[in-house]
Amino acid sequence: MRLYREFTDQESLDAAYDPSRTAADAAGVMAAWQTRSERAVAQLDGLLDTRYGPTLAEHVDIYPAGNGAPVHLFVHGGYWRRFGARDFAWVAEPLVDRGVTAVIVNYALCPTVSLLEIVRQVRAAIAWCHRRAPSFGGDPSRLSISGHSAGGHLVAMALATDWPGDYGLPATLVRRALALSGLFDLRPFPYTYLQPALQLTTAEVLKASPIDLAPVTVTPFTVAVGALESSEFRRQSSDLFTAWRQFGMACHYVELAGADHFTALDRLFARESPLLDETLG
Repeated sequence: MRLYREFTDQESLDAAYDPSRTAADAAGVMAAWQTRSERAVAQLDGLLDTRYGPTLAEHVDIYPAGNGAPVHLFVHGGYWRRFGARDFAWVAEPLVDRGVTAVIVNYALCPTVSLLEIVRQVRAAIAWCHRRAPSFGGDPSRLSISGHSAGGHLVAMALATDWPGDYGLPATLVRRALALSGLFDLRPFPYTYLQPALQLTTAEVLKASPIDLAPVTVTPFTVAVGALESSEFRRQSSDLFTAWRQFGMACHYVELAGADHFTALDRLFARESPLLDETLG
């Protein structure tokens, strides 16, 4: 019996969707992120734990780059069940160096909340950021977003949001967007090691799979993935690119040569990164 595509057993699905199996040193890279984040919090002037919603988890860390600066909002990964905004403070350093205000989103995690609630929270964070950008010196007309892994999924869900109808905001509120190493078809996950934490229902899989949705926010959108990632991670990104380009989305697909799931994020937020330059516009 097929569980998903050609996969007939959980073991093979787990292998395809465990990014550490195709990475040379996942633990070492993540440890370095933690060290760099601690340094960034200590050295940058940050507006930490700024609330965008009613629950304790709904906050952002803001690292201003000056009055009138463009704003970049980053959504972290962790398969919707790990990490928080402070763990990714390090991405603010190259942004502030470029004169861009960094906003790192925190959200509640599965299984405390459902995946659809996480989608709602990230949408609320983006809406809050657009409305409140002037309060921290940001220019709301120059708002870009990116996300890694589960964060890439959440960025795609943001682009499938009816901003005028649901939030009373411009359809063009996001100027540019990037999803790095994202997950866009959630059908395999109920059959994997992730299901005890995610507790996905059939309805949630259908409502929260960007591959089944039409983009609403028509903005230049980059879909990127590490060339050393599993064939399933690469296929998820290429399939979304193909599907959304058919809707007239201005999509760009990039495979980062020599990068795995973890080093791909390092490549995006390197001091000199053409991919980040493209994302910021």
